[in-house]
Amino acid sequence: MVDISANLSGIHFDSCIMNASGPLDTTLDELVDIAISAAGGVVMKSCTIEAREGNPSPRYMDIEWGSINSMGLPNLGYKYYNEIVPKLKSYGKPLIASIAGVASEEYKKIVEAFNSSNVDILEINLSCPNVVGKPQIGYDFEMSEEIMNVVGDVSEKPWGVKLPPYFDFIHFEEMATILNNTKISFIVSINSIGNALFIDWNSEKVVIKPKGGFGGLGGKYIKPTALANVRKFHELLNKKIKIVGVGGIYTGIDAFEFILSGATLLQLGTSFSQEGPPIFERISKELCQIMGKKGYTTLDDFRGKLKVIE
Repeated sequence: MVDISANLSGIHFDSCIMNASGPLDTTLDELVDIAISAAGGVVMKSCTIEAREGNPSPRYMDIEWGSINSMGLPNLGYKYYNEIVPKLKSYGKPLIASIAGVASEEYKKIVEAFNSSNVDILEINLSCPNVVGKPQIGYDFEMSEEIMNVVGDVSEKPWGVKLPPYFDFIHFEEMATILNNTKISFIVSINSIGNALFIDWNSEKVVIKPKGGFGGLGGKYIKPTALANVRKFHELLNKKIKIVGVGGIYTGIDAFEFILSGATLLQLGTSFSQEGPPIFERISKELCQIMGKKGYTTLDDFRGKLKVIE
C-alpha cells in the first residue's frame, strides 16, 4: 500500500499535494471546490488589510509552457477569509491562511486576527511587491527578518513563509541563516519568477497590460529553478524546518522529483489554474504509481535522497 500522506507543523495531510495560493482560491465557492477535491489541504488567497481589485486586465495569460501574470494581489480582504474559516473547516481538511502586506504592522494585524480562528497554519507571503523603489520583501533580507520576528512574537498558530526564487548561493545562505534563527515551521518555495516578458509577434504587442507587459513567470518554465531552491534550502535549513515545493508541477514525475529534492508537501499553481480541481487526483495517482514501481511505500523512503555524480 502506497502512502502519500505528510505532516506539517503537527498537522496531518492525507495527501502531500494541494493548491498554491493564487489561482482559483479567491471566493468561498472556489475554495469549496478545492476542499471537495483530492487536494490534501486548502490554501486561501493571499489576503491584505483591505480588499484589492488588483491590476487592470489582461493581467494573466496562459503560454506554451506555463503562464505570465501581474495580478496585483486581488483579494477580498482578511476579514472575509477569517469569516469563511468555519465553513471551510467543515470539510475536514487542513486550512492554510495566506497573508500579504507591505509592512510588518500589517502582517501583525492580520496574524492576530487569525489567532482567534480555526485556521490550522499561516503562510506569510514575502514574495509580493514592497514599497516603490524597494525589491520584493523576500529580496530585502532586513525587512524579511523584521517581519518574521514580528510574526514569531504574535502568532499562536504554526507558520511559514512563501519565498521568491533565489539564484545565487550567497542569497540562499543569507536567507537560510535568518530562517534558522526564527520560530518558523516551514518555507514555501518558490513563487513565480519576477519580470518576465512575452510578446505576440503578430500584433507586435506584449500579452498583459500591467507594468508594460512585465509579469511573473509560472509553469513548466520555472521547474528547474524551483527544484534548485528546494534542494538548496534542504541542504541549508535546520531539519525542523520543512519545505513546501511549488513551481511547474504538472505530473507525478514532477511531484516525485520535488520530494526527492527535499520537499515535504507540494503546491500546484499554474497547472491547477489550467486543469482545475481534477489535477489533484491525477497527480496523486501518478505519484503513487511511480512509488509503487520503485518499491517505495511512504514519502520518507526517498525524500531528500537525491544522488549526485561523484
